[in-house]
Amino acid sequence: MKLSLRLLTLLACLGARVATSSAASPPTPPNILFFFADDQRHDTLGVAGHPIIQTPAIDRLAREGVRFRNAFVTTSVCWVSRSVILTGQWARSHAQRDAIPRVTPAALSTIYPLQLRAAGYRTGHFGKWHMTAPPGFNPAAQFDRYEAIGRNPYFKTLPDGTKRHETDLVADRAIEFLQTQPKGQPFALNLWFNASHAEDNDRRPGIGHYPWPPSADGLYEDRAIPPPRLRDPAIYERHPDFLKHSINRERFFWSYDTPEKYQTNVRAYLRMITGIDRALARVVAALERAGLADNTIIVYTADNGYYLGDRGFQGKWSHFEESLRVPLVIYDPRLPAAQRGRVLDQMALNVDLPATFLEWAGVKSPAAYQGRSLAPLVANRAPADWRRHFFCEHLDLAPTLTWEGVRGERYVYARYFDQQPAYEFLHDLRADPDELVNLAADPAHAAILREQRALCDQEMNARGGALLPLDQRGAKKSPAAKKGAKKSTPSAK
Repeated sequence: MKLSLRLLTLLACLGARVATSSAASPPTPPNILFFFADDQRHDTLGVAGHPIIQTPAIDRLAREGVRFRNAFVTTSVCWVSRSVILTGQWARSHAQRDAIPRVTPAALSTIYPLQLRAAGYRTGHFGKWHMTAPPGFNPAAQFDRYEAIGRNPYFKTLPDGTKRHETDLVADRAIEFLQTQPKGQPFALNLWFNASHAEDNDRRPGIGHYPWPPSADGLYEDRAIPPPRLRDPAIYERHPDFLKHSINRERFFWSYDTPEKYQTNVRAYLRMITGIDRALARVVAALERAGLADNTIIVYTADNGYYLGDRGFQGKWSHFEESLRVPLVIYDPRLPAAQRGRVLDQMALNVDLPATFLEWAGVKSPAAYQGRSLAPLVANRAPADWRRHFFCEHLDLAPTLTWEGVRGERYVYARYFDQQPAYEFLHDLRADPDELVNLAADPAHAAILREQRALCDQEMNARGGALLPLDQRGAKKSPAAKKGAKKSTPSAK
């Protein structure tokens, strides 16, 4: 099924209306429509150069808005990334120290939906939730409209006996929300999809493991999926033992360990993303019909990156680029035509989004928020002191995938601190953009290693400092650890 000309025309109207309706300034504050995908790596958009995937609706938003080329998450896992966005804090700051990854009551008290609701916004949330909260916390109480729509299974049985995919149900609820939006009241609506997350309990290749919506039926069947660029077995062999035996490797055998399985599963994964794109187009069309498009900012991003067989891995969790980097598109109808279609190089983080939403709404961010508003970058007013590096971490799936580090413009440093002794990585992105060479044990880089360790310590301490010992902090154990995977060797390779 191809995206209809009408929907593409309506999407184009989002840009054209601002240019043709200068007689009246749009009302303030703006509405905020937040599309949030699951497990979508940064390069799986047509506008990002993917050779196969069809994402015309998101691509059009990027051409009429701005796209962040260097968007990252601070923790690459579904539940924590969502907590980071809701609380505006790194996991190190918002997690309960003896019950990681549970969010503390203090961090929950200032989540951005509450701030917007207090400012007069009508708030809604449909789709995945997944934040780990203290007992008794009720997500539905944080919004005017809320419905958790999960996977397991993706296809839901409706009262009439028919089945509807989770992606399409989220769009259905969004359209109902827009149809009932009161005039004169701003809204903030979260559409948090489960796609393109694999169905972990069903490992049959294709629609079993990556169930796509019917709108994407038949797509890519005639296309040969290029093999992973970082597929050389030597890349996998250079990993330390604890990564070789991690959940990243375990899930590789779920999805990509034969050429046939790889072709089938990656086609299905791409269909899931195209299904989101077509759901987004439906919602945007409804936005236009409701007369709300001229004053609605649209944000599209994902909760973490994803390995598609690269490095011999599947999933996320670890420190490499495929895991941390995500798509980020922001469409603001108030932008002048000359400022649209920009591709920004500044580092944007998921922790920046709540501060951004509040700035658009004219609401002061709580002191607890740790991100920076992206609004000046979108408005082409980039601050001179914008970040040159960021702190990143993963605090559960211990001890295999617990790590902390710093990703900068040139160097990436990560230490897997539950290994005995801690295992360090140091990559020079200028000389080695694919992070294939670990320089941590290279005497020629000893001074850089010390600098990066100190920078990591500084950033870590600014967010609450070192964690409790493993047996006191309640982190989730990695499947590999439960199975008694081999210990790593102390040397960096």
